Amino acid sequence: MMIVVGIDDSRLSEIAVRRAATLAEQLDAHLKVVFVAHVPATVLAAMSGLPTIGDDFAAAQRADVWQGIEPILDGCTQPVERVDLEGYPPDVLVEYANEQGADLIVVGSRGRGDLASLVLGSTSHRVANHASCDVLVVRDREGEE
Repeated sequence: MMIVVGIDDSRLSEIAVRRAATLAEQLDAHLKVVFVAHVPATVLAAMSGLPTIGDDFAAAQRADVWQGIEPILDGCTQPVERVDLEGYPPDVLVEYANEQGADLIVVGSRGRGDLASLVLGSTSHRVANHASCDVLVVRDREGEE
């Protein structure tokens, strides 16, 4: 069995990785942790479209995300593969999961807040609607009242 978990720099990614790692242990599954670097066109335009600035932005984002997730991954008992991809996160995550024959995709319910989700779209919503395998959308129960 294979579980793919999508991560970003949000607290919900940490929760999603913990949940995916627990499921991987319970189901004796291989875990693939995927970060999809994405520099929105508006950000590139603001940076004058200079590729090196966009590359630097993506590299810094990637390093920050993996640094935050690393302690969780170090504690995993199942095989873990770290995967770096680029593109529009929900579409790239679904495409990767399909190519790998994933049995489950795990994503956080919201990482960017209401306004960003409205402008950028909801990754979890798009993944759930386009994935060919099951999708687990993890919520932040501590943030609820």
